[in-house]
Amino acid sequence: MGFDTSGLLPLSDALQGMLEQLACCCDSEQLPLPEALGRVLASDIASPLAVPPFDNSAMDGYAVRLSDLASGTPLIMAGKAFAGQPYQGEWPAGHCVRIMTGAPVPAGTDAVVMQEETQADGDRITFLAQPEPGQNIRRAGSDIGKGACVLPAGTRLTPREMPLLASLGVATVAVRRPLKVAIFSTGDELKPVGTPLAHGDIYDSNRYGVRAMLARMGCDCLDLGIIPDDPAQLRAAFIRADEEADVLITTGGVSVGEADFTKQLLDELGEIGFWKLAIKPGKPFAFGRLPRAWFFGLPGNPVSAMVTFDQLVQPALAKLAGQRFERPLQLQAIVAEPLKKSPGRLDFQRGILSQGPNGLEVRSTGSQDSAVFSSLSRANCYIVLERERGRVDAGETVTVEPFGGLLL
Repeated sequence: MGFDTSGLLPLSDALQGMLEQLACCCDSEQLPLPEALGRVLASDIASPLAVPPFDNSAMDGYAVRLSDLASGTPLIMAGKAFAGQPYQGEWPAGHCVRIMTGAPVPAGTDAVVMQEETQADGDRITFLAQPEPGQNIRRAGSDIGKGACVLPAGTRLTPREMPLLASLGVATVAVRRPLKVAIFSTGDELKPVGTPLAHGDIYDSNRYGVRAMLARMGCDCLDLGIIPDDPAQLRAAFIRADEEADVLITTGGVSVGEADFTKQLLDELGEIGFWKLAIKPGKPFAFGRLPRAWFFGLPGNPVSAMVTFDQLVQPALAKLAGQRFERPLQLQAIVAEPLKKSPGRLDFQRGILSQGPNGLEVRSTGSQDSAVFSSLSRANCYIVLERERGRVDAGETVTVEPFGGLLL
């Protein structure tokens, strides 16, 4: 796969290397617009009409011809125009047309004078201000020109895009089928929620986080449950996932313990891209390829699993699904308290970002141990500390990355 797996791989190198190998693997299908929410557009959508489709008034007021205003005398109201009820009568010289917001302007209109700049005496209208040509007129196509690309391929349809497409009369859209992702957790110590724990057992929590993030991304999830540390059962799970899904995501089993069989199975059944990252939390993250499906191995520690999914798996799945993906916004903030950090790995500490008296400030959520999930549940951002940076004192400036849609 072209990766140097001899040491810890920087996050940027890992992400770039993955994305260079991945391509959309989801076919397209036509869906009625109401059923397309959350799906990814398979092709650009060009506007079938101009928006607005006709010149219309931006104000309640009066449509006028500038030549009729030159004398400064009142104009006679010839009639009224409403949205959906255009004025279609005669418009003699020396007359104006009462018009409402959104109504088509009558042919020959030079401007619309807002009603606050007029005085009415029956049908005689006095104009208190001289309008500029085109004033308060929304021109046809001023928002969207006919044939213009309104949404590019790769856009995931959210509630913001649905009314836009409906306003253009788009009834069906070409979208990608959902990416199918198989998941399972590994470890003899893991037990399902709702069952009693024996000494040494813990509840399997990572699948709940992974499933939730996959749902946010619009993926179809094949949940294979908890697989014990047994090579035969793990092999069967790998083979089933490869046959039925586009992607396999596991949690746990990617470190170097004696019972961590994932690496040897990936060597046997497929190919390893890389195994260890120079980030914290999330050092034991694996990427590879099975005969048919792509593989992402998340660490077993819950915070590590969530952070590596957010930072690495999310953009990779987006590309496989044909979705356009933009890296999250990063800001600068002042640290409100000291932060512990040792040089050597890019650190995604969990923080609380807020508006302070002198601008944005951030503070830690407490213990940054990768097994302490409460540090993530209380946070609203990452404090992104550079690989070679050490301890951070209160008052220093740091980079913060507010949580995106997967974690909010």
